[in-house]
Amino acid sequence: MIRLIRSKIVLALSLMVVVLLFGVFGYKMLSDFTWIEAIYMTIITVTTVGFSEVRPLDANAKIFTVFLIVTSIFIFGFAISVVSEYILGRNSLELLKKRKVKKQVDSLSSHVVVCGFGRNGMQAAEKLIAYKKPFVVIEKDKEIIERHEDDVLFVEGDANEDEVLLQAGIDRAQYLITAVPDDAANLFIVLSARQLNKNLFIISRASQITSIKKLEFAGANKVIMPDKIGGDHMASLVVMPDLITFLDQLSIEGEHTTNLEEVSIEDFTNQMDCHSLRDLDLRRKTGCTIIGYIDPNGKYIINPEADMTLQPKSKVIVLGRPEQIRKLNQMFQIG
Repeated sequence: MIRLIRSKIVLALSLMVVVLLFGVFGYKMLSDFTWIEAIYMTIITVTTVGFSEVRPLDANAKIFTVFLIVTSIFIFGFAISVVSEYILGRNSLELLKKRKVKKQVDSLSSHVVVCGFGRNGMQAAEKLIAYKKPFVVIEKDKEIIERHEDDVLFVEGDANEDEVLLQAGIDRAQYLITAVPDDAANLFIVLSARQLNKNLFIISRASQITSIKKLEFAGANKVIMPDKIGGDHMASLVVMPDLITFLDQLSIEGEHTTNLEEVSIEDFTNQMDCHSLRDLDLRRKTGCTIIGYIDPNGKYIINPEADMTLQPKSKVIVLGRPEQIRKLNQMFQIG
């Protein structure tokens, strides 16, 4: 709709220019006016201000003036209506968009709130989309929102404000990722979010090492330094290139790449009688391999023994190709 109205505006402006040029050249040819006089006569005629004529007009010039007045009234009237339609239509469309977004956000629960849609925020959103995890982004830059609003659910505003966080459903959310470049802003967001939702799992970005402890003290569960991770990764490619390249493949989405999956033990015990990793028998059933175990206290065990007893609220880390992961998800209805 807005696109159609914009094309009408271009047409109206083009017609107005044509009328002005037509008037200037008409007076120049019919009455032998100078260019200044022709422009003056054209302007006072199309605007109908009623100023006196430059000089008396003959019959042909009077007929031309009548035609110019009538034409300009219709064209200028058309231009005014198009501009009014554009302004009202844009306001109405913005209102409808905001209502639609509010309805979508209100329907979310246990979702992810991402603060900031810069480089890190965008990468986080791409990963969440790949894993079909519902999320909403808080962003105050209107241009960024307009460029990506077809693919991402946005709440426009400053994440430092409690009202904006509540609009994003922070009180119902399960995770918060604050990826704002400024550490002070991230600190304030973490403080506000923790007050609004005590059970929220908060992941914060940090630019300075000195900010890590402050963010953790404010309530962040995990603090990530993208620059440090990037530097470590580049150095590791020098020291052990093949291993790092292999690990990179684990996180790539594709038809012929390897993937990792984190699965809660409850997803298995609800559908089968199992007491140990051996009882799961995932290798035979799905082709996936269990490479890690996380006990209820958060302790990580790499390459666990097959006879390890499964405990409630624990998790397993599974390695497999995309088709094997899909088979695992379908068989045990995970996700």
